[in-house]
Amino acid sequence: MVKSVLIADDQEIIRKALCDLFASQRDFDVCGDAENGLEAIEMAQVLRPDLILLGLSMPMMNGMEAACELKRLMPMVPIIVFSEYSDVFSEREARSRGISGIVSKTEQLSVLLDKARAALYSAAA
Repeated sequence: MVKSVLIADDQEIIRKALCDLFASQRDFDVCGDAENGLEAIEMAQVLRPDLILLGLSMPMMNGMEAACELKRLMPMVPIIVFSEYSDVFSEREARSRGISGIVSKTEQLSVLLDKARAALYSAAA
């Protein structure tokens, strides 16, 4: 079954690369992309994605602030933070805030896809 993903990152080149990556997978469909956390929240409420991917450092509302608000609004939707600053938060801290996983921008993209699938699978269980 194809799962919809909303991607939010302030860097257009990163956002486009992530959209292309997820669109190239048979089990994902990119339903939207946002350039900041506030836009991600607005879009998520309309698009109702199965998964949300957030950059950490974004203008107007950063990824952690957006994740907290998204979890309040959509508690069952898994959220993954994809950031060059992923070492700022531990997995444990992220989970305590409702985030399903953190992936560094320096990791291979297969790690991101694996975590995305794992988050969706565990959310469905």
